[in-house]
Amino acid sequence: MKQAFDQLLKFLQQGIAAIFHFVELVWTWSVDQISRLMAVPWQQWPIWKQILLVLIIAGVLWSLYRVGRELLYAGAAILAAFARLLSVLVQTLPHVFIAGVIALGGVWLVNHLDNAPLRIPTWMQAEQTSPPPNPPSPPPSQPSNSTVSTPQNTTSAPQNESPKQ
Repeated sequence: MKQAFDQLLKFLQQGIAAIFHFVELVWTWSVDQISRLMAVPWQQWPIWKQILLVLIIAGVLWSLYRVGRELLYAGAAILAAFARLLSVLVQTLPHVFIAGVIALGGVWLVNHLDNAPLRIPTWMQAEQTSPPPNPPSPPPSQPSNSTVSTPQNTTSAPQNESPKQ
């Protein structure tokens, strides 16, 4: 389960990174084009080109205003979604905690219950077949009866008895 979750997160991370890379390319290209537009020598142009340049700048500013407004709304929506995600995560904590307590209790119960009172019905028990009989083996050789002295345990009274006073 953890591996699948890690793969999903990795996939999302790569997708988001690709999107941000593409956005970065578009922004870099657009800023470069806007910089070229601002660097043109418009002072020597005829009036109709200057008016066209003003219309172009107005179109760029309008477009950048729309981008800024959409980014503002998207940022607010992202913050709201993040707050909702945190809220859901906090709301699920009691259920996750209860599941952990149930698992802990179950493990304790399984490890500490005595198996002796539990009897398996005979119909559920596995058949035990007796092992095949072993061929008769020769009787073990008897050790020779030589004289072996065994120490005898003798009890003696303690020698250092002090007289009672």
